Amino acid sequence: KLLHIITLGELGGAQTHLLDLCNYQKDAFEVGVVMGTIGPLWDELKDRGIPVYKCSSLQRSLSPVLDFKAFIELNSIVKELTPDLVCTHSSKAGFLGRFVAYKNGIPAVFTAHGWSFTDGVSPVNRKIYLQLERMAAKWCEGIICVSEYDRQLALEKRVASSNKLVTIHNGIPTSGCSATSTCDRAPIRIIMVARFSEQKDQQLLVRAASQLKTMTDFEIDFVGDGPLLSATEELARKLQISDKVRFLGARTDVSELLEKAHIFVLTSNWEGFPITILEAMRAGLPVITSDVGGCKEAVIDGITGYLIPRGDLECLKERLGRLLNDSQLRTSMGDTGFDRFSKYFTVEQMAEKTMAVYESIISDL
Repeated sequence: KLLHIITLGELGGAQTHLLDLCNYQKDAFEVGVVMGTIGPLWDELKDRGIPVYKCSSLQRSLSPVLDFKAFIELNSIVKELTPDLVCTHSSKAGFLGRFVAYKNGIPAVFTAHGWSFTDGVSPVNRKIYLQLERMAAKWCEGIICVSEYDRQLALEKRVASSNKLVTIHNGIPTSGCSATSTCDRAPIRIIMVARFSEQKDQQLLVRAASQLKTMTDFEIDFVGDGPLLSATEELARKLQISDKVRFLGARTDVSELLEKAHIFVLTSNWEGFPITILEAMRAGLPVITSDVGGCKEAVIDGITGYLIPRGDLECLKERLGRLLNDSQLRTSMGDTGFDRFSKYFTVEQMAEKTMAVYESIISDL
């Protein structure tokens, strides 16, 4: 019996990972999911017949009062369900979930969807989160890193010993997918799928687009919502490129939007191993991404897309210009990216490796 715990019910990378994992596990295990907020993930799990439980005090921000309440709620849920293994995802659920499992004598696994103490995070937060992760690592039997970059970072920062850390790259379903050539359709459509936050830095793409607006016919689709959405919309107006930018909000038809696009961009300041990059590769798109976290483990620079230094406006503009002006390059990179996705980053590979970790922990009890 597996019990997954995640902080938010929105559909982000960690949630998509969890949904695909549960869908794959439900025939072999009795699976349940606890989350702090009800959102699209809740509905998707219910539709698949997977039991879901709400922990109303579990939230992303630090709050001693709510965090204590969340511990009490989680403890009650775990005592009632008596799982054989607690599987935690995201920082807050990872910390509290592991502590609850430890207190109840239940083995736990934490999947780190990118560390909160990685480069790009503020120095103060890095120190705080590093100490918390070192503490929580003592409460679990295994830590799954979604990139080798993250595993090496955890070793370097002495979060846990090497025998407790394993790398399993994210994977997504292949069903119904094929490399999609959209090179003959105008305008050229650039797409970025990400929450509007300090981490993702959509404003860098807006600035690059403002300097390229006279060179060719293109449009940008921003998919997602978040605290910096309004500021990014205002920047587009200020730079007079609102006619080239569409803000589509949170969407459930991301696959369809990707199939209509020509170029995928992700300008993150830090990352784990972004599922959105895999979705873009599955759609046959060339990918321009910041060279942060495990991005270079998915994208091969100059072959399936481009890796750019974090926050480098000039480099982003230059690489974007190359792809905007060369349809054959877009197609070649997109096709090679699709082949790479199909070979290395499917949900079957990810789920089988994850289940092997779970089973090895349970069998050692």
